[in-house]
Amino acid sequence: MTSDSNNDNTAVATARAKPLVPPLNFAMVAPGVYRSGYPNRKNFPFLQKLGLKSIMYLAEDDYFPETLTFLADHNIKIFHVRIGGNKEPFGEIDQKLISDALVNVLDTRLHPILIHCNKGAHRVGCLVGTLRKLQNWSMTSTFDEYKRFAGPKIRIADQEFIEVYNEPVPYKKDYAPAWL
Repeated sequence: MTSDSNNDNTAVATARAKPLVPPLNFAMVAPGVYRSGYPNRKNFPFLQKLGLKSIMYLAEDDYFPETLTFLADHNIKIFHVRIGGNKEPFGEIDQKLISDALVNVLDTRLHPILIHCNKGAHRVGCLVGTLRKLQNWSMTSTFDEYKRFAGPKIRIADQEFIEVYNEPVPYKKDYAPAWL
């Protein structure tokens, strides 16, 4: 290959290209599974590059109309799991709802999938923490990951939830990811 700029195989990168902006707290959880905070309009081009098949929203609130439009326009399947957070003294995430959500996360037919809540910290942290238990991660590593995304707003109730989580997850083994 030559360095001839007229060659059809040559690509030129410029700083004038619009930057791709990931959502708050965006990261890969495992191949085909991503996590983040609530995506906004600035994040849509980034999400489009991921080629998402599914998105899972962990919150009681409804989606904003512009988000619903973006997801519909790109044929992205929505799983809205209406859960509140673990908030002392009375709020506690239902283990069955997390188990049901994990069934979808563990179905490669739905990958790539983005899991998000409002900030990408607590509810997503609980779901990812329970996924790490299924992957046999140590509690120390699981809590380190949780803390990295929760920042200074660590919730002991979230860590307790992850630690005592024991709900069966009836996923379809034929469609389970290799990393499980």
